Amino acid sequence: MKTSHLLNLARYGLYAILIVIFVGPFWGALVTAFSGVSLKPGQLTLIPQNPTLENFRIALFDMKVWRYLMNSVIVVIVGTGLQVTVSALAAYALARKKFRGAAIVSLLILCTLMLPEEVIAIPLYLVMQKEIPIINVSIYNTYLAMILPVVGWAFSIFMLTEFMRAIPMELEEAARIDGASEWQIFYRVILPLVRPALGTVLIFGFIMIWDQYLLPLIVVNDKELMTLPVALGSLRVDDTITPNILVAATLIAMAPSVIVYLLLQRQFNRGIMAGAVKG
Repeated sequence: MKTSHLLNLARYGLYAILIVIFVGPFWGALVTAFSGVSLKPGQLTLIPQNPTLENFRIALFDMKVWRYLMNSVIVVIVGTGLQVTVSALAAYALARKKFRGAAIVSLLILCTLMLPEEVIAIPLYLVMQKEIPIINVSIYNTYLAMILPVVGWAFSIFMLTEFMRAIPMELEEAARIDGASEWQIFYRVILPLVRPALGTVLIFGFIMIWDQYLLPLIVVNDKELMTLPVALGSLRVDDTITPNILVAATLIAMAPSVIVYLLLQRQFNRGIMAGAVKG
């Protein structure tokens, strides 16, 4: 057998192993969710036994997953929108404006990436418990408590800042000479040029907020306001729920992230490639 044939055989064998490693768990989840028979621990099967959609119906309506799903949708839509807006404005100021202390501000923003959520959990909980000055209102146990802490994300600000710094100043100066205001320059000149980065930031921000577990857990104690990850954690310890139903609920939780990625895949790939070339 020729050496090239051996190399091709080894390559295809490696591909097969990688497919089993990465696709295998997901296929197992699909088989479990669509099986009408509850599988025993350690029991494996390649096709669903007595295929049914009953597990999804029970998860959505009997277990009220639809309610937790709506809570997550509200938090992620508002949170991602505010995060991208705030990040774009902050990046514009850091990248295109010169002011005293800009380097220190950038350094402080980057330092927040080094702090794990567990470090700020207790301080965040104490802050949320207190009333906001002047209006004397506490946002604890509200949607705002889950949204405001994720609005300023250092990763989004840093990524957009680097993209905006690469834009030639001549474009901004030409727009200013033509009579464009600061907002018009930001909206009509800068943002269209960083659209790939915005798509990347949007995907990462969506997934980050959607997968949040610790934050909703510590700032909300009302079961009606639970997000889907927190609800799945509580369903996991419920002995009355079969693994089939739990896996079906997990697949429901995965669906929005997959859909968003597929819709913005082109922008995501452009953003990653542009960042790699620029780096």
